[in-house]
Amino acid sequence: MRGNIQERGPRPRALVVLLLLLGFQLGALVAPAHACGCGAMVPDRNASISVGRETSVVDWDGRTEQIVMRFTVTSDTPRAAWIMPVPGRATVDLADGALFDELVRIAAPEYRERHYFWPRGNDWPFDDVDGAGAAPPGAAARDDGVGVVGRERLGDFDVARLTATDPDALGDWLDENGFEMPAGLTGDLEPYVERGWEYVAVRLAPREEGAVLTGTLDPLRLRFASDELVYPMRLSRRADTAQALGLFVLADHRMEPRSAIGGSEPEVTYAGRVTSPGGELGRLTGGKERFLTVLDQEFPDPSRINGDHELRAAAEDTPFRRVVWDDDLLTLGGVPVWLLTFVAVAAGASAAVLRGVRARRRGRPVEPPAPMRVPPRVP
Repeated sequence: MRGNIQERGPRPRALVVLLLLLGFQLGALVAPAHACGCGAMVPDRNASISVGRETSVVDWDGRTEQIVMRFTVTSDTPRAAWIMPVPGRATVDLADGALFDELVRIAAPEYRERHYFWPRGNDWPFDDVDGAGAAPPGAAARDDGVGVVGRERLGDFDVARLTATDPDALGDWLDENGFEMPAGLTGDLEPYVERGWEYVAVRLAPREEGAVLTGTLDPLRLRFASDELVYPMRLSRRADTAQALGLFVLADHRMEPRSAIGGSEPEVTYAGRVTSPGGELGRLTGGKERFLTVLDQEFPDPSRINGDHELRAAAEDTPFRRVVWDDDLLTLGGVPVWLLTFVAVAAGASAAVLRGVRARRRGRPVEPPAPMRVPPRVP
């Protein structure tokens, strides 16, 4: 197991199903809600969990959307769950982390070298000022408004696909099963219920006894029909720590979020067309050409998140790649050019002085300075 699993809760019903998934005597699971990206994290009571980074790949061909999610977490609990709202009936399966490695290579910045003349803080003679050099750079529907569409065991994940028509059903189900509803989560689920969205509920079901949610989790892939490109984020507002989101967006054109949804302005770190007939990227896209847009965004105050990311085509398919400059001191033969220049100037000045001294010793007359000319006075 590469990592441990989490769950999130976008709807009360979704949470209800989540609890269904958690029906393996999860006991009094839910306490505070910790959110990350597209879902609400529901850890064990008296446990803590922190999502340091959420990275997702989103592929959309105009009709079908695929989301491959991978989380890096730190926690002290072996039991947790997350729920993700989706606009249509979803299928879920395990993905290969090699997909992320492939995309990282494609979107890697271009490294260029440039030189500077004068020494800086990490160059001699300033490198020892501080004592050290600088650091290098399908089930039947329930009668309570919650339905279980399907349930699968995927590796260390127990996955349930759910429907819900009543945001309060989740809370009722939780109460009936000894769980507490995170404050405010029901209200965040209402927009999804009103729009008729469905849910994917996942719980950690490790085959290894005593495993906890820590490290990089195995990625999961969700696939569903959608006539718009959307990345659910609303439930992340329940997070109590700053959130970081990285999105690899694959579509026919360069894509951009309609708004910052309460976070910092999304930063484009790569944009360009990609084609991969093989590998994990090729399996995801069916070998078809896509325009890859890589976005990074920070959410210093998650409570300000006010919706889901809706992405649209940018005005132009302008390619972009970050450039990382490697600044090096200008040298010649391993010697700093500024030092060579200083030595040359000093040597030239010394030679001039020496020539003057020698001339005086030989008795050559020194021409007096020309007399000053005083202009005549004008009456």
